[in-house]
Amino acid sequence: MKEAVQGARGGGDAERGFFPRLGRWVAHHPWRVIGAWVVVAVAVVGFAPKLATTTDEASFLPSHYESVQALNLQQAAFPQAAAPAAMIVLERADNGALTAADSAGVSALATKLEAAHIPDITAFQAGQATPNGRLQTIGVQMPTDNDPQQKHQTDAVKALRTQLQADLAGSGLKGGITGSAAQTLDSQSSGNKAEALIGVATIGLILILLLIIFRSPVVALLPIITIGVVSQIADGLIAWASKAFDLKTDSSVTSMLIVVLFGVGTDYILFFMFRYRERLRAGDNPKEAVAGAVTRAGEAIVSAGGAVIVSFMALALSTLGLFRSLGPALAIAVAVTLVAGLTLIPSVVSLLGTRVFWPSKAWRTEPRGARFAAIGRSMGRHPARFAAVSGIIMAALAVAAFSFRPTFDLSSGSQGKGSESTVWQKNLQDAASAGATMPSQVMLKSTNGAKLTPGELDSYRGTLAAVPGVAQVSTPFPNETNTVALYSVTLNHDPSSSAAMDTVKGPLRTTAHHAAPAGTAAVVGGTTAIFVDIQSAVNHDYAVVFPVAAVIITLILGLVLRAVVAPLYLMASVGLGFGATLGATVLLFQNSGGNNGLIFMLPVIMYMFVVALGTDYNILMITRLREEARAGRNPREAAAEAVRHAGPTIAAAGLILAGSFASLMLAGQSTLTQMGFAISAGIAIAAFVMSMFFTPAITALVGHAAWWPGRADAVRPSGEARHGGGGGGGGGGGPEGTQEYGATQASVRR
Repeated sequence: MKEAVQGARGGGDAERGFFPRLGRWVAHHPWRVIGAWVVVAVAVVGFAPKLATTTDEASFLPSHYESVQALNLQQAAFPQAAAPAAMIVLERADNGALTAADSAGVSALATKLEAAHIPDITAFQAGQATPNGRLQTIGVQMPTDNDPQQKHQTDAVKALRTQLQADLAGSGLKGGITGSAAQTLDSQSSGNKAEALIGVATIGLILILLLIIFRSPVVALLPIITIGVVSQIADGLIAWASKAFDLKTDSSVTSMLIVVLFGVGTDYILFFMFRYRERLRAGDNPKEAVAGAVTRAGEAIVSAGGAVIVSFMALALSTLGLFRSLGPALAIAVAVTLVAGLTLIPSVVSLLGTRVFWPSKAWRTEPRGARFAAIGRSMGRHPARFAAVSGIIMAALAVAAFSFRPTFDLSSGSQGKGSESTVWQKNLQDAASAGATMPSQVMLKSTNGAKLTPGELDSYRGTLAAVPGVAQVSTPFPNETNTVALYSVTLNHDPSSSAAMDTVKGPLRTTAHHAAPAGTAAVVGGTTAIFVDIQSAVNHDYAVVFPVAAVIITLILGLVLRAVVAPLYLMASVGLGFGATLGATVLLFQNSGGNNGLIFMLPVIMYMFVVALGTDYNILMITRLREEARAGRNPREAAAEAVRHAGPTIAAAGLILAGSFASLMLAGQSTLTQMGFAISAGIAIAAFVMSMFFTPAITALVGHAAWWPGRADAVRPSGEARHGGGGGGGGGGGPEGTQEYGATQASVRR
């Protein structure tokens, strides 16, 4: 009778194609697959370098930007006069105004710290008291050569903090350390805590939700164990790629990798497990069910993963080193996870058989799926209502996206609000001029080899001081050959604010360039100038990366669906979901949260995840809808059945993935909090509004024209409909959605 059942299933057609062959091989040779993964994991973990990160925004910009040119000129002309790598900020222990004795004590403290000979610190220089007389600083110089990952500087800050507190005991002063090196150290420390917290939250969420869905601790532990191995391989490959191509990786990438690996990996496991359970219910033995699940889910996993990888790799076109490294890193992680979803997971399930569902017996019987069936029936009757309501919700949220304002200070956003560098940086900002904490630099350079004259320098200084938005310009500081002069320019506004950026981008750079004396040229640098150039680079990326990724993903959809019309409205729906996500984030954090703006890279990060993962769920829904159409249903009936059967898979995958990214909000960093909400909200919108309602409703309304110019929804012979219908998800149901299901089940019962 088993042979009769297999014949009814169209086993001959199942023999053909890449995914059927892969499924059979994995199902019958599980130990070989597992052994290969173990060998690769040991090799990668044993030989791969450590993945290093940086918070230096300038390192993300290419050399043709003016702020980078200014930095290079400053380092060449004034190697001993670079901006302090760290800043000691001091005040009286009783919070009173500093006295002359206190200022003398600050100078003595600088001398004492220098005598301590802390490694990798070259000099201490006591500054003047702030205008309100409450704070005084000591600049800390550190070498930058041979320290590309800033490890020597962060180690020096650790030692300096210990020494500082020991020397302050009994002095009547208190203080802390801020500045770029201290911010890097605090960012790394915060990132390590965030990684641990995010890892625990992500894994805990996956365990709980999979226990609820499958009622089996074995299934719940499956992604934790397997993806734990996969993550080590992915980390090693990313580290190799970063080293080989000199990619600059931001400190937030490692936290995102945890979520991407476990979140996306669990999605692909769900795609497979729902199909595996479906094949068991149809009467397959466990190994046949594994092979059938790879056959049916393989196309969905590969096409969905391909869309994600393309979205990430499109960032290689970015002018920012941050995005050029982030995209390939996440693409590598998804690629490794995709391969694991097609090989490692099925091989483990092949060994376990039905024991993977232990102790639950629910896998044996088809649940009624009343909720999704009712939603599907309602959509089939009223697709226009579902399309209108879901479309209006997304469009209304998208309106708020037009008020998005970016901020560019990555270092402060990647730290907790209570970190030492953040606290003392804010104290210094409150006590001094807003722009005094990070002055801009104007570099005037002779272009003909002639020395700069005092008259030229003084006149140029007066011109810079008259620029609107400039509070103060220092006396020019010439280099040893008198061919380069440095002006420290204090702005009226916070160096990371939009007002300061407007000053640098507009009147300061314009005046500096045009007012340069004959035979000289000027460049404007500093932190604010770096932010200005990052904004310019991001605007370029919006115009290049977004369209390229959209076109490639549309082509992938066209190849998967063998149609032109459906990919176009699917991508339009994804774009609408992107706008809705950005709008929701603006409403929560910018309009209601009191923030001046949102982290500048948020739209790019959202674009990658919302577009890519939204396309994942669209593929899952549309391929299931095509499968139902091939079984002989009209467009409205096919949409209803697609929601009934793919709905549970999309709901489960969306819930787990959205929850995984929401764990980023627990990190206590504004950057990760905004990213966590935006990505989780985007995934929720993609899963529960776009893919669940908007996409099937529009497809039902468009009808057969959705598959133009092909006939991908044409009714197929029973065997092809069952085995060649694509990889659409089969959440709560499955084979009973095809016409021959009843006959097959009857044969099984007999």
